[in-house]
Amino acid sequence: MKVLDAPLPPPLVAALRACRPHLVAAAVFSALINILLLAPTIYMMQVYDRVVPTEGRLTLLYLTLVVAFALATQTALESVRARLLTLAGLRLDRLLAGGILQKLMSAMAPGSSAQGMREFDLVRQAMSGPVATAIMDIPWTPIYVLVAFMIHPALGAMTVAGGALLVVLAVLNERATRTRAREAFMAQAQAYASQEAAAANGEVVRALGMRGALRERQLADRRTGLDLSAKAQFTGGGYSAATKFTRMFLQSAALGLGAWLAVDKQISAGAIIAASVLMSRALQPIEQLVGSWGLVGQARGALNNLIKLFPPTQGLEVSGTQLPAPTGALSLEQVAVRAPGEGPVLLRGVALKLTPGEILGVIGPSGAGKTTLARVAAGAITPDAGTVRLDGANLADWDGDKLGRYIGYVPQDSALLAGSIKDNISRFAIWAGGDPAIVDANVVAAAQAAGVHELILRLPKGYDTHLGAGGRGLSAGQAQRVALARALYGDPPLLILDEPNSALDADGELALNNAILAAKARGATILIVAHRTGILNIADRLLVLRDGQMELLGPRADVVAKMAEAAKAGAAKSASTALQAAKP
Repeated sequence: MKVLDAPLPPPLVAALRACRPHLVAAAVFSALINILLLAPTIYMMQVYDRVVPTEGRLTLLYLTLVVAFALATQTALESVRARLLTLAGLRLDRLLAGGILQKLMSAMAPGSSAQGMREFDLVRQAMSGPVATAIMDIPWTPIYVLVAFMIHPALGAMTVAGGALLVVLAVLNERATRTRAREAFMAQAQAYASQEAAAANGEVVRALGMRGALRERQLADRRTGLDLSAKAQFTGGGYSAATKFTRMFLQSAALGLGAWLAVDKQISAGAIIAASVLMSRALQPIEQLVGSWGLVGQARGALNNLIKLFPPTQGLEVSGTQLPAPTGALSLEQVAVRAPGEGPVLLRGVALKLTPGEILGVIGPSGAGKTTLARVAAGAITPDAGTVRLDGANLADWDGDKLGRYIGYVPQDSALLAGSIKDNISRFAIWAGGDPAIVDANVVAAAQAAGVHELILRLPKGYDTHLGAGGRGLSAGQAQRVALARALYGDPPLLILDEPNSALDADGELALNNAILAAKARGATILIVAHRTGILNIADRLLVLRDGQMELLGPRADVVAKMAEAAKAGAAKSASTALQAAKP
């Protein structure tokens, strides 16, 4: 039976090894707990075999004190075991949560972080909850089997047969529910992702009257997941019921067999009750595991999904040689990008170089690949072919967070995050351990460079004004100007601006132009994607993209002249075609 689709990656193995002391201690406590659970059985045998026949009240008192102490110790050990498992789960979270979040955020999939962390929590809870307790108790079942054999071989044989029957039921349960449980897990994950995406775009949903339609779609997705889950639970519930019946019947059968053997003078009267209790204790962990099989299946599916985050040869972080601060020289070498899922090619064979202090304007019709080019140049996505280099070094050779210090990026939608304006402009530097005084000074400097300082001061709490996800609380133009300040934070040597003036008024465009010229003056390399061509008057060169390929690249005046000639030629050809069509 294949438990996992692939071996555990090194980061998960290392984290589990770090949790080993807690898990080993919990297993040791499980052994002591299961030994102490024999105390009630021994107590019953002594009461029926010694106390009742001899009317030994003092013996009964001593036996009661001993069993009370044993049970109290067993209870304390169970509490410690539960605490150890909880601590193991917390250590696993401390060691893996940050790295998994880093991987999930690098995946760039909407809702992937929330869903991925939900899967990680499912695995962590399975490792530190009742399922782990049942797994740790099962290896000690032979203790009860051995005691049953010591009472009488027939009782031991019945206990072994009962345990084997429950194991068979557990295997059949796993085979019957494996596929359905995995399909249900994936369907429910898809439903959650759809709900999160709709919630993130709530304003658009309301404005376009899509609430009812999306509600029905999400309910349909939810029903699909619940139907699959219900089918798995129905099947698993049948096996759980069969397991419970088998255990209860075997417990009663053990009582009956004990009575038969007692009547036949092969065992004592006290052993009758002991036989039933031993049977119950031997089979209880197996029954508990079968009852939790749905959770086991979900945890296994979640773990398989987490394994996919880590390439076989890659860990949580790749530590490489620290490169010197770049000057901003950017080069793209035969870069190609394909849409996810074997989609169409978005960029094909793009090759260009930008030098420090140069401004490149990128234009072209919708769907030409301009935004994809900006994302590749900013390191937001990795090309499927070719190489992007900064000062000669492949962007892939950089640590992502360290590289981000040298890049200022304004995406089309601003992409402001929930937090204060200061947090957004500073790229949440305080949370990375930045000095508050230095961060504050750099935030104000970036806002002044973007021409948005006065605007921010007019807000209710100034730089401490809290924004919702997506920059809620600001207009589109204000959000775009704050995003520009974020791009300028720390005076990065490379600026990638994707439609930075799409929501700006005249004052905002003037501030944007001034900010770009100031960045050029200090030697920054600047790439601007724009539909509104007014901003491109300050560009040194222009790149024209069409269908993901470079059509024209050269000095701004030359490219503009060639485009004008092409437009005239196109207009003349259209007029000629129209005249020909108009002739009788």
